[in-house]
Amino acid sequence: MPPRRALLAGLLATPLALHGTGARGEGTVIHRERSLYRNILVYEHEGLRCMKFGVHDAGRQTCASLTDPQQLVFEYTRMILGALYLVPEPRRVLVIGLGGGSVPMALRALLPQAEIESVELDPAVVRVAERFFGFVPDARSTVITGDGRVHVKRAVRQARRFDLIVLDAFDHLYVPEHMITRDYLLEVRALLDEGGVVAANTFSSSGLHAAESATYHSVFGTFFNLRRNNRVILARRDGLPAMTSVEAQAARLEPALRRLGTGREWLLPLFRTDATWPPGTRLLTDQYSPGNLLNLRD
Repeated sequence: MPPRRALLAGLLATPLALHGTGARGEGTVIHRERSLYRNILVYEHEGLRCMKFGVHDAGRQTCASLTDPQQLVFEYTRMILGALYLVPEPRRVLVIGLGGGSVPMALRALLPQAEIESVELDPAVVRVAERFFGFVPDARSTVITGDGRVHVKRAVRQARRFDLIVLDAFDHLYVPEHMITRDYLLEVRALLDEGGVVAANTFSSSGLHAAESATYHSVFGTFFNLRRNNRVILARRDGLPAMTSVEAQAARLEPALRRLGTGREWLLPLFRTDATWPPGTRLLTDQYSPGNLLNLRD
């Protein structure tokens, strides 16, 4: 591992894998390729089909049940659907980071009339999602290949608006450095329509937890901090609704969410707004991000 990535890995050190526990036994490998950006491995193990990046014991990016593909395997995907408690019927959705397509597919099942736009850096990941995980783009669920931040910048210039934005871009270590800064989050906020919501998948515990939290708070104010193996930040452009409103939406959506393996009994207790970072925590910016902080350059 190059010195820059080794130091960054140390800063992000956590006993948790990116998206669930790591896959020490890879089971039956059904696909392996080296793309322009990463090693991609698809394997089947204990009733799951999974994709991971990297050749070592990296966290899994995607897993799907071989017997019930509609069921959401990872807790973070179930937590992301909690965003619908804040914006129950989004018409325009932007998903940054595709993986195996579990998030846009779940949203398509719940929101058949919504326009869902996914952005994925690696065309090989798109091909793997389509071939091995059942992701099928259509007229209302499109996928664009390219850098997520570049796409966001372009959308801001075009004055586009979304009701829900899901931030789920990961490499084999963490969220890409240029997609964790205040500058980027301000661009994301500029894309939100009135009442729009951002749902961001991050680590539950890492050396960046405080700075990341403070950075989100500086852009969105108080946010819901859902924590299990991963953490999902739910923030709203115009401030959070009252919990009575959240609970009412949860009751309305319960039958649909239960079909995907989640629901209010599990989700609602996770809706907390605790400030878990020290006062005065320095914000992450394009000038002060993990790599810049450690003076890391390959």
